Amino acid sequence: MYHLAVDIGASSGRHIVGWLEDGVMKYEEVYRFYNGLDNIDGSLCWNTERLFSEIINGMKKCAEVGKIPSTMAIDTWGVDFVLLDKDGKIVGNSVGYRDSRTEGYIEKAFETMSKRALYDETGLGTNTYNTLFQLLSLKDNHPEQLEAACDFLMIPDYFVYLLTGNKFNEYTNATTTELIDVHTNTWSKKVLDTYGIKKSLFRELSMPGTKAGKLKSEIKEKVGYDLDVVLAASHDTASAVMAIPSNGDNVMYISSGTWSLMGIESMTPQLADICMEHSFTNEGGYNYRYTVLKNIMGLWMIQSVKKELNDKYSFSELCDMAAENADFPSIVDAIDNRFLAPDNMIDEVKAFCKDTNQDVPETVGEIAAVIYNSLAACYRDCANEIEQFTGKKYPAINIIGGGSNAEYLNKVTAKMSGRTVLAGPSEATAIGNLMAQMLSVNKFNDLKDARDCVIKSFGIKTYN
Repeated sequence: MYHLAVDIGASSGRHIVGWLEDGVMKYEEVYRFYNGLDNIDGSLCWNTERLFSEIINGMKKCAEVGKIPSTMAIDTWGVDFVLLDKDGKIVGNSVGYRDSRTEGYIEKAFETMSKRALYDETGLGTNTYNTLFQLLSLKDNHPEQLEAACDFLMIPDYFVYLLTGNKFNEYTNATTTELIDVHTNTWSKKVLDTYGIKKSLFRELSMPGTKAGKLKSEIKEKVGYDLDVVLAASHDTASAVMAIPSNGDNVMYISSGTWSLMGIESMTPQLADICMEHSFTNEGGYNYRYTVLKNIMGLWMIQSVKKELNDKYSFSELCDMAAENADFPSIVDAIDNRFLAPDNMIDEVKAFCKDTNQDVPETVGEIAAVIYNSLAACYRDCANEIEQFTGKKYPAINIIGGGSNAEYLNKVTAKMSGRTVLAGPSEATAIGNLMAQMLSVNKFNDLKDARDCVIKSFGIKTYN
């Protein structure tokens, strides 16, 4: 029996088919496609129509390679959404989280509900791109869109709707909105009422593993087969955390990709002052776990540099050049919003160094070293903050996701943090997506059983 994980990140998407063979998980990438924000009428938007056509193309590819899945699930980034009208059509554009429409809305939101009150209610770190602030901007600038809207769907929920005709609000992605009561794990009546957001837009939350339905007849005809669409932990971070190769109690992780999400898994939310002050967020994980984490800019910074250099160098080459310039002393703040969507990342890194009276990097190797060293420094500081608010020691950091392949970053993280780095699996998000599907058809007894399979199936590299 094959299962299909459709894993769409901010810069690319892929279709990964997985299966169990003699108790070991196997997978194969069958299709990959580009993703990115388009400038439409001055706004940075997702082309959801093109993305859905790529989902269909990848499903067709499964049939071509002779690996027809019996289930599939979709995960994406968090916070972004679509609004649907009474006919199920998108209202307005699918504006992305890097767009500037939310500027000033954090301060505006705090005029009505204090930072502390909002954190106590939602457990979410105050990030300018959170869905709440996107909706407040929409309310001020395009109230007609909210008036016409009948349904609110996160991006993966929308694709599930296009596949099956059925509408869901999946729990893990919903928890990235700053609209969920962190104590009851339901939509927050207090937040919705306070900010005048109509409650009729939202559906009862559904958990990862829920069967969403079969393919619509026209989709079935296009791809040439039918299957069960299952809800993954559709926030890609929640899926990645499922695939941490450990069943230990004190596990610190970095889900490393376009973003670096660094934190711990907890059965209770962490709402202490230190958590709020350092912008730790309590997002939802599998089976009502909390992924208590901090958002760090991550490999977006080096991805942007690579693109600005016209892809002249591979990521491996950029890592090697960073290693050759390891002693370059300057460090930038890898949480600062100036790196969220700059016109030019190289110029922004240089400007930060100049503004803070540090040596300004000039060569590609120096730029790469500043970025990787800055990420490692941020990881070190974040690890120390986690130990402070948990009162526990974490001797190791599990780095999962594509960033686990960044050899230089792994080495410098181990060195700066004074902790062992355990790197892998690199396809953690897709593996977690597959785990949710396999759990839904009882191939694993529970999450512990599934993680035992991950431990057995994938090699982990150690950096001391």
